[in-house]
Amino acid sequence: MASSTSLDLTRTYLDLQADGKVAEVPVTDTFWQDLMSGGIRIEGRMVMAAEMTADMRHWEMHPAGDEVLVLMSGCAVVVLEEPEGTREIAVAAGETVIVPRGRWHRIKVVEPGKMVFMPAGAGTEHKPLEEAS
Repeated sequence: MASSTSLDLTRTYLDLQADGKVAEVPVTDTFWQDLMSGGIRIEGRMVMAAEMTADMRHWEMHPAGDEVLVLMSGCAVVVLEEPEGTREIAVAAGETVIVPRGRWHRIKVVEPGKMVFMPAGAGTEHKPLEEAS
C-alpha cells in the first residue's frame, strides 16, 4: 500500500504496477542481492534514485522495456552500446534520456549528482566492462 507521506527515492523505491497501484519497496543492505536472487519481485516499472559519484562498473540491459533516466543534479554521460560501436550522450541537470529496450548501457559521472531511474526491470541483465586492450 502506498503511503501518504513524502519518500526519499534513494531509500524507498517504487513499483508502478500494471493495475495502477504503487508499491513501496524499502532499500535494505541486501536489496540488490535479494532482487537478483528473486527474493524481491518488482511487478511493474521501478522508480528509484541514486547519488551518482562514480562511473557504473558494469553494463546493463532491460529486455522488458525502455528505461527513462532523469538527471536531477550534476553532469553525466550515458553510454549506449550500438552495432556500430558505442555512442555517448551528454546529460546535464534537468535533462532526460530514454534508453531503448534491449540496449546495453552504462553511465559515466562527469560531475557527481542525483539521477532518477525508471526501468522496466523484469529480466534485467548485467555484464562486466571489458578490459582495456
